[in-house]
Amino acid sequence: MTAELVRGQNHPLPHSRLEIRVTAGVPVLACATLGDDRGTVLGVEWIAHPGSPTLPGIEVSRQAAAGLRFHVDLEAVPDRAHLVHVLLALPEGVGGPARFGTTASPFAAVTATDGTEIASFTITDLEAESAVIALELYRRQGAWKVRAVGQGYAGGLAELFGDQGVPQAREFAAGIQEAVARHMASAIQAPLTGTPDGVRVRADGSATATQPGQTAGGAAGAGASSGAGVTPGPGATPHQLPGTPGQQPGGPADGQGQQPAAAAHGTAGGRVDYTHPRRRNTAPPTPPPASPPSQPGQAPRPVAGDATGWSMEERLYNQVWGMFEDLARATAAYRSAVDFAESRMDQELDRVLSDPRSRIGGTGDAAREVARAKRDQLTDQAREALDRDLGQLAAESGVVEPALPPAYARWDNPVWHAYRVPMDNPMALRLGDLHLPERTELRIPMLVRLPLERGLWIDSGRSGSEAALMLDEGQLRRLAMDNAVAHAARLLAAYPPGEFTVHVIDAAGSAAGSLAPLVAGGVLNQPPASGAGGVAAVLAQLTRRVDLVQMAIRGGAADSLPPGLDTAEQLLIVNDFPHGFDDRAVTQLRYLADEGPAVGVHLMMVADREDATAYGPVLDPLWRSLLRITPVADDHLADPWVGHAWTFEPLTMPPGSQILRRVLEQVAEARRAWRR
Repeated sequence: MTAELVRGQNHPLPHSRLEIRVTAGVPVLACATLGDDRGTVLGVEWIAHPGSPTLPGIEVSRQAAAGLRFHVDLEAVPDRAHLVHVLLALPEGVGGPARFGTTASPFAAVTATDGTEIASFTITDLEAESAVIALELYRRQGAWKVRAVGQGYAGGLAELFGDQGVPQAREFAAGIQEAVARHMASAIQAPLTGTPDGVRVRADGSATATQPGQTAGGAAGAGASSGAGVTPGPGATPHQLPGTPGQQPGGPADGQGQQPAAAAHGTAGGRVDYTHPRRRNTAPPTPPPASPPSQPGQAPRPVAGDATGWSMEERLYNQVWGMFEDLARATAAYRSAVDFAESRMDQELDRVLSDPRSRIGGTGDAAREVARAKRDQLTDQAREALDRDLGQLAAESGVVEPALPPAYARWDNPVWHAYRVPMDNPMALRLGDLHLPERTELRIPMLVRLPLERGLWIDSGRSGSEAALMLDEGQLRRLAMDNAVAHAARLLAAYPPGEFTVHVIDAAGSAAGSLAPLVAGGVLNQPPASGAGGVAAVLAQLTRRVDLVQMAIRGGAADSLPPGLDTAEQLLIVNDFPHGFDDRAVTQLRYLADEGPAVGVHLMMVADREDATAYGPVLDPLWRSLLRITPVADDHLADPWVGHAWTFEPLTMPPGSQILRRVLEQVAEARRAWRR
C-alpha cells in the first residue's frame, strides 16, 4: 500500500534497494547528502551531485531534468551516515524560473526496484525557495525510514549546504550550478530527420520530435512556453489518481511502477504532438494487431491493444492509461495556450493605454480590437489542436471500449453476457470513468491494479459535490452501498474460484437491501456481521490472519500456516462506519488498513467522514490511506502529471438488468464445484 505523506510524516522502508522518482514542472537538478547522527554533512565528499553523481549506496541524475531518479542501496550506505537527504534545486543561469513558487509542485515517490510504490510526497506551499530538502532517509533502531521534509531555502543550494554544515558552501554550490548551466547550454537539439522507432504517430500523421518541450509556434508553442508540457517522473499518484502502466495507487491511480514523461513534443509538420513518448506499438513477445489500412493522406485507424504488453489484457490496460495521459496533456496545453493568449492581450493593452496620447480619439479602441483579434486567433488555433487530439482519442475509445475484458468493462458491455469464471488472476479492475469539462462525453476508464495496494473509501457524505447535495442522506447511503456491492461482485467475478473472499460488516443492519445480491447469490462465506459482537468477531478473524501471514513471511515459513486458514485475497466491506465500533475495533480497523494489503486483506469503507468527527485527527491517517471514490459524479481526483481536477463517474447498472444476478450465480456455482 502506498503511503501518501505530508510534511513531517514518516514511513518504514521495507526494502534496502530503492528508487526515488521525482516529478517537477520544470528541469531541476538532483543532489543527495549523507549526514551523521546530528544531520551534519562532514565534507563535500559526502555530497552526490551532477558533477559527482555517486556515493556509497547513492546515485543521482547527472543532468537537470523534469523527471529525476535517485538510486539508493541502504545496505551500502556507510555506518557513519545516519541520514540521507534528497535535495532538489532550480538551475541558475539558464533562463528558467528562479523560485519554486512559479512552478508545479514537485512530487517525489519512493519505490522498490520492481516499481512498487512505497511512499509519496507532494511538496506544496513553496514560494521564494529555489532549493528544497524533499525527503530524508534515516536509521532508527537498526531499520530505515523515510520522512517527508519539504524544507525550502530562498538562498538556494548555498544556503541549504550551509545549513547542513558543508564547508565553503557558497563556492561549492556555485560550482555545481555553473557545471549544470554549462551542460544545459551545450545540449543543442539535433534536427528532426524521421520518426523514432516505436513512437506512436498521431492521427494527423505527424512524427514525434526527439526532444520534449520543442515548440512550433502559434497556440501550441505558447502552451509549451507557459508550462503546459509538464514532464513528470515516475511515482503517482494517487488525492492523485493511482497507477500507470507498469506501476501500481491512485490513479487512475494503483501506485506502482513508472509514470511516463508528459511533455509536449514538437513535430515535423509544425504542430505539437501530445502523444505519450513511451506509448509504443510493439509488444513483447506478441506484437499488437496492425492498424487497418487507411486512404492515402489519412491517419491510421485506431486499434484496440495498440500498446506494449505480454498479453491482450496488459496491452489494453496500458492503452487505456496512455489515452488518459494523452487527454491530460492535450487539455493542459490547450488551457495553457488560452491563458497565454489572455495574458498577452492584457500586456499589449497595458502598453498601449499607458501612453496618455493613445486615450485620445480612436487609438485606444483600435488597439483593443487588434489585441482581441490576436487573442482570438491564438485561442482558435489552440482549440483546433485540442479538437484534433480529442477526435483521435474519441475514435480510439470507440474501438477500445468494446474490446475490454469483464474486469475493465462497463456493466452494459456485451462481454458480460458471455461471461465465464476465469482461471487466472486479474491484472486490474475498473472503478468508474473519468472526464474533463472540455469534452464530457469522452470518458476514460479508471483502472486500478490488482491486488489492491490501498483500500477504497466510498464517500456517502453529502458535502462532497453538487450531485450529492441533490440527494437526501438515505438515498446517498443506499447508492454508496449499492456501489460497494457492485465493486465486490466485479472482484469476485474477476478472480478464479477460491481466490477471493468477501466479508461484510453492517453493524446496524441498514444495508440489507443493497447486500441482497451477495447474500442471495451465495458468494459470502458467512452472513453480514451485525451488532458490536459481529464487528468484533470479523475484525478479530482478519487481524489474526494478517498476524499469522506476516509472521510466516518474516520467518520464511509460508508453508507452516494453519491448515484451516483462508489464503485467498480478502475484502472487508464496512458499512456506516463508525456505527458499532468501539476504540478497540477502530484500532483494529486502522491496523487492517495499514498492514492488510501487503498480505492480501483489503478494506472497502462505505462511510460519511462527518460521522467520525468525534475521533478527531486520530483517524486522519485512515482516511488518507484509502482511495476516495463517490457514488455520484464528483471532480475530486487529480492526475499525477498536470493536476487536472477530473470528474469521477461511478459505474451504473442498466435499469432492469439481470447481469449482476447471473454473474454471481456463475461465481457461486464455480465456488461450489471448486470445494467438492
